[in-house]
Amino acid sequence: MAFPSLLRFLPLGLLLLRWMVAIIFIASGWNDLKSPGERARSIGQSQAFTIFLGVAEFAGGLGIAFGVLTQFAAFGLILIGLGAIYKKILVWHIGFWGEKTYGWHYDLMLIVMNLVIIFTNGGPYVLMKA
Repeated sequence: MAFPSLLRFLPLGLLLLRWMVAIIFIASGWNDLKSPGERARSIGQSQAFTIFLGVAEFAGGLGIAFGVLTQFAAFGLILIGLGAIYKKILVWHIGFWGEKTYGWHYDLMLIVMNLVIIFTNGGPYVLMKA
């Protein structure tokens, strides 16, 4: 290891990772909930499903941010990411990088970030362990 003294910052690094994931999903969930009809049309889903998706993203993001049932929250967000990748690849035929919009590289990155959260249970700075 090139910088072994940095290991003492691992708990802080995991907290920052959790907060980044949380910010993205809370913002996305809020976007789904503030205009569910418009958002439903843009993703080709029903308004009811879009509201469900928004609540799931928002709640999962809060769980990740505060460290409450962190592994369950991360698992739920992984399922949402897999659904997004499925839609982008098989329905919208968007490539890895995308052309006119984001490709599925973004979703894959968030899935891997959530896997790190699952594997570490979010680190030591959590309010409630699963």
